[in-house]
Amino acid sequence: MDLFAGCGGLTLGIAQAAHRHDVSLDVRLAVDFEAAPTKVFKANFPKANVQQGTVESFFDGDLGASLTAQEKKTLSTVGEVELLIGGPPCQGHSNLNNHTRRDDPKNRLYLRMARAAEVLRPSAVVIENVLAVVNDKQQVVSRAIVHLKRLGYDVATGRIDLLKLGVAQTRKRHILLAIREDALPFGFSAADLLKVEDRIAVPHDLRWAIGDLLDVPAKSFFDEAAVPNADNQRRMKYLFENDEHNLPNGERPECHRGEHNYTSMYGRLWWDRPSQTITSGFATMGRGRFVHPAVPRCLTAHEAARIQGFPDYFKFVDERVKPRYELTRTEVQVIIGNAVPPPLTEALTSRLFDAEVLQAKSGASRQRNDDFATAAVDLAC
Repeated sequence: MDLFAGCGGLTLGIAQAAHRHDVSLDVRLAVDFEAAPTKVFKANFPKANVQQGTVESFFDGDLGASLTAQEKKTLSTVGEVELLIGGPPCQGHSNLNNHTRRDDPKNRLYLRMARAAEVLRPSAVVIENVLAVVNDKQQVVSRAIVHLKRLGYDVATGRIDLLKLGVAQTRKRHILLAIREDALPFGFSAADLLKVEDRIAVPHDLRWAIGDLLDVPAKSFFDEAAVPNADNQRRMKYLFENDEHNLPNGERPECHRGEHNYTSMYGRLWWDRPSQTITSGFATMGRGRFVHPAVPRCLTAHEAARIQGFPDYFKFVDERVKPRYELTRTEVQVIIGNAVPPPLTEALTSRLFDAEVLQAKSGASRQRNDDFATAAVDLAC
């Protein structure tokens, strides 16, 4: 079950791990509040039970309380769940969010994951978030840990550097992993299973991730860069004519001049380094270091998706359907920027398979999703 599912980045990583371990995938429920990412999830996992709605409408009880009528219905509908994953909204935790200052009511949605675990009792629970979630004024992480331990889970938390998992960007995430004690292999702890970093010897750079896309003909806006305004065109031209990667103060807008630490703003990327963290602003140079290393434009959606670790078979835009584009350029940019890189859950789920926390099961409920398996023959970007 994937809660706060977005476009399915977390589920994609699990699907990749399952495919490599010759295990079928059955997505009993995936929930997201927004329509656009829900469409993308459905397109890529056509046999999954994908619902647009609020997680609270499926799990509406208080922690420790008896199951509500709705929760009993949810449990009856989805049945057994081995792995519960979710990435609750993180904007309220972000250091960039000065308005809420880590006291956003949305932060409490983190505890919906603990309640879902209480209802479903899965073998494993994975909660993904930004690093700053530990500073939340509601103390949602520590409250979730206490509750999951009361439910009989061994719990560990950690900071995962996605660069060490093969993602070509500087991005770190906070992970809570809970393993039901009767599913925990002898000699293992949740902390042991959370050690997933250093899977590659040398971190990947931008050339590895998107070098082959430089001359790809555009069939849609997916491979077309947004057209910058005249001022930003001039700034891009300056970067390339002067072989610069940081735009000097004199070329910046007045509001971005002076002493500051935001050198990446209006900056140009390097081929031989990873990207900065991809956000929904990757198409605009004023939102970060998103100017392409070789040509005076910002990243395309295709390039941003690659940097996020999405393989080309994952469909954000499908040119084969009519009307050709169900989603707008802005919607696709937000979906990609908000997505969680699949290599995160691919690495973690592989650990759970190797330790036999998760196991293949026979029966109709574990029937192979052939639609995905066929597309996933080549799992590399």
